[in-house]
Amino acid sequence: MEKRWGKKWALICLFLFNWARNVSSLSVTVSDMECVYEYVLYEGDTVSGNFVVVDHDIFWSSDHPGIDFTVTSPGGNTVHSLKGTSGDKFEFKAPRSGMYKFCFHNPYSTPETIAFYIHVGHIPTDHDLAKDEHLNPINVKIAELREALESVTAEQKYLKARDTRHRHSKLLPFSAFALS
Repeated sequence: MEKRWGKKWALICLFLFNWARNVSSLSVTVSDMECVYEYVLYEGDTVSGNFVVVDHDIFWSSDHPGIDFTVTSPGGNTVHSLKGTSGDKFEFKAPRSGMYKFCFHNPYSTPETIAFYIHVGHIPTDHDLAKDEHLNPINVKIAELREALESVTAEQKYLKARDTRHRHSKLLPFSAFALS
């Protein structure tokens, strides 16, 4: 009984982990001002994303001023700004590491649902990369694994050939087998 529950819990945990790992966007309802925060680890990282007002075609009239979008750096400076839009893409290089604030402003009192996606990309510099002296032990292990894999492959080929020989010998009549 315990094993069944253990398997069920493992399956549930795997499902939840997989679901959480794939969550890369969120939906925000904006009545006046709503902000989302994202931490950027390294100065110079590329911050990109997009947002869309979900039902703007249905509820917006031609005089709707749109949504304002502002990104503020940890130092309080505006690093990206869009005014009066129903959605757009954005991308900028982070001037410094820290907590960035992504704010949506809706000038109308009618709540708007905004689908929002953000990605912080980091391309390592030479300083971040491993040096040759760090890679030598790894290269040795890779070579050892390659040789072990070759040994396993050779063993598989041998066993397959032996299996084929045994299957072939069982198909031959007894007298043909005795003569060989």
